[in-house]
Amino acid sequence: MATPRLKEKYTQEIVPALKQKFQYKSIMQVPRITKICVNKGIGAAVADKKLIDVGVEEITSITGQKAVPTRSKKDISNFKLRADIPIGVKVTLRGARMYEFMDRLMNVALPRVRDFKGVSDKGFDGRGNYTLGVKEQIIFPEISIDKVTKISGMDITFVTTARTDEESYELLKAFGMPFTTKN
Repeated sequence: MATPRLKEKYTQEIVPALKQKFQYKSIMQVPRITKICVNKGIGAAVADKKLIDVGVEEITSITGQKAVPTRSKKDISNFKLRADIPIGVKVTLRGARMYEFMDRLMNVALPRVRDFKGVSDKGFDGRGNYTLGVKEQIIFPEISIDKVTKISGMDITFVTTARTDEESYELLKAFGMPFTTKN
């Protein structure tokens, strides 16, 4: 299998650029993306169990890796929720699949968002990880609009080895993440 395009870009372009910018002594100090977590909450699954199967199928086709249902931890009577019933879907991507998904997300899916001006730079958590929310799953070309019964969103989290948000921002920007430009 060929090396993903973004992995080559990381080793050949991004590592030297970040090493010079942040004055790292070793290339091992340069931050990298360790995993991408995609999760989707399906609150309506309390009433309709088939929605979980649809969610698993959608996330699996988007990411190229089998998604697993997430289960509720405790009872919440106001939401008619019982402990240990499926209420969401998640998948964790690493390695080649992670780079392929990131490439498709930044170059195909995000530009398909209506009135797209870039992703917010406010999704950093203070420890170098970045989370962005996608409002509609139909921005991914793998999803057929005809088969979609309910439009729903998902959260995509980029987990990095960066120590600060600034390092993580520069890493993701170097990969080509379309952050909004500050005016």
